[in-house]
Amino acid sequence: MPSGLISTVGLIARTVKRIHLVLHPGALAVCLTLAMNACASDTRPPVKPVLPIVLTTADVAANRSQPGEPEPEPATWHSLGIRWPVRGDANATAGIAVQYRQRGVTAWKSALPLSRIDPEASSDENRVPGGWLFAGSIVDLTPETEYEVALSLADADGGSTQRVLLLRTGGEPREPAGMRVRHVVPATAGAGGPGTGTAANPFRGVRAAEAAAAPGDLFLLHAGVYAEGTVVFARHGTPGRPIIYRGAGDGETVLDGGGRPQLISADRVRHVWFEGLTLRHAAYLFVGHWGSHFVIRRCRLEVTKVGITAINGGYKESRGFVITDNVIEGPAVWPRSRGIEGIHGIEVTGAGHVVAYNRLRNLGDGIHGNEEGGLSASDIHNNDIEVATDDGIEADYADTNVRVYRNRIANVYSGISAQPSNGGPLYIFRNVIYNAAYSPFKLHNDTSGILIFHNTSVVAGIPWSIQPADETVSYVVTRNNLFLGGGTPALHTTGTMVRCDFDSDGYGWPGNRGIGAVLGGFAQWNEVVYPSAEAARRSGQLYRNGAIVLNPRGHFASGLEMPGRVATRFQTTAIDVRLKADSRAVDAGVPVANFNDGFAGAAPDLGCCELAQPLPRYGPRP
Repeated sequence: MPSGLISTVGLIARTVKRIHLVLHPGALAVCLTLAMNACASDTRPPVKPVLPIVLTTADVAANRSQPGEPEPEPATWHSLGIRWPVRGDANATAGIAVQYRQRGVTAWKSALPLSRIDPEASSDENRVPGGWLFAGSIVDLTPETEYEVALSLADADGGSTQRVLLLRTGGEPREPAGMRVRHVVPATAGAGGPGTGTAANPFRGVRAAEAAAAPGDLFLLHAGVYAEGTVVFARHGTPGRPIIYRGAGDGETVLDGGGRPQLISADRVRHVWFEGLTLRHAAYLFVGHWGSHFVIRRCRLEVTKVGITAINGGYKESRGFVITDNVIEGPAVWPRSRGIEGIHGIEVTGAGHVVAYNRLRNLGDGIHGNEEGGLSASDIHNNDIEVATDDGIEADYADTNVRVYRNRIANVYSGISAQPSNGGPLYIFRNVIYNAAYSPFKLHNDTSGILIFHNTSVVAGIPWSIQPADETVSYVVTRNNLFLGGGTPALHTTGTMVRCDFDSDGYGWPGNRGIGAVLGGFAQWNEVVYPSAEAARRSGQLYRNGAIVLNPRGHFASGLEMPGRVATRFQTTAIDVRLKADSRAVDAGVPVANFNDGFAGAAPDLGCCELAQPLPRYGPRP
């Protein structure tokens, strides 16, 4: 067993041995995730056996873990994901600790334990007959680097075991050496044939180029308007030998759909790249359903309905999309006046995708989830989203190991949506959300399995509103978030909140001067009103260790304050939420393994940005 794992395994074993008589099956996902404490937010009374419990031989066998083999998920540039199916463990007392290190480094680092996925919430294909699926991620890793990952399953009923995996992060696609360069110009009447692709006799039009494409071809599309309506791409590249269509850099290269339903039609296409192009005048600018390993980067998309849609392909079929550094703009306006608009920037399903560094403006959903295929093991990060009349980012129908982080989102109905997450884990961390009309995080449709860490939200209304009617919200863990708002109470929930673990978040809201009961109270939770954060803590039902009570104003070095009116449109470039040194949010957080390692000061800061660290890059890189 790797050095340092023995004490962690022992702690898990001792913890599960103490609690397995009272813990509802599946609840350990939350309890083991952070601090391995009992689930503070399970509102049902604890089981109190009055007679000795006698386990039969069949009980003992059913409770013993029977681990399969851990399964690495497709890696991204900065994250590794793992699934581990475990049969047995009927009393749900097993836990899986995680440590990792770069290959060749001596010291191990701790990550969060794998989460136990609630089978009632997960998609059918992720259920383990007679057992459980465990899953989890390691984040903030170095691209193109090998890591050893040590997994240690501990079960007091038997079946404890260890595995060490050697995994490697991915990297940004790079043009391979030895590409055949071919030239393309717009088709014009009477131009004398389709051309041959040389500089002297270029292909005339994209259709002519595609008809001659082969793996390893780099097509340079020279400046001009390619008004060819719908262009169908049917030829594939291969691993290491993509087909690349790139603006030549001698002026703007425009592909114009002429008002057709589709501009680029690339269903089922593999290993094809589109770079440096302007796409316009079609309802769907790029359609790549059931596709795999395509790249769309440094393009401009003028959206009327949908910019990029690549759905229907599931976990094994659609892999490795890279959508980065694009500018995607639609026709939506702020404030929202038409309800939910079906105007989407990006929608993808499958696994192993990176959607990063894009600037998205004036859309219904900036990034849109879809149940036709699901989404797993993918990163959505460093996007700059300004005006989404529905959701800035939808992580709806996320399955395992979807990670949404370091995005800046402003002027939206809701910031990040999970309606639902199919058991997760869905990680939402270090995002900035400013001026959300409804809520920073939308948790509807019986969502389950969400970990929300170190986000900063500043809104005009209630700091955090979770109102999914009479639905259930389960297995949601929060730590170190900063919620500032101009409405009351600080936290308002409807529906049923079960087996959730909310703790160590900071709230600032009106009437609060940092003391006890305040105007509007602190929270409504499972039909109980808590007049203060201290009352919530004493109840043992909500914020067991305590929420941090803050003034709603005066936290940011830039002087940024709450939006006065939701209807005002704010420029994302003016939103700087780095903390002032004297903010009470500084050093007010708690350690969360792998998510705030290396913090400065006595403790981690609340919110997205550690004091004195530079802002992340949001939107396209230079």
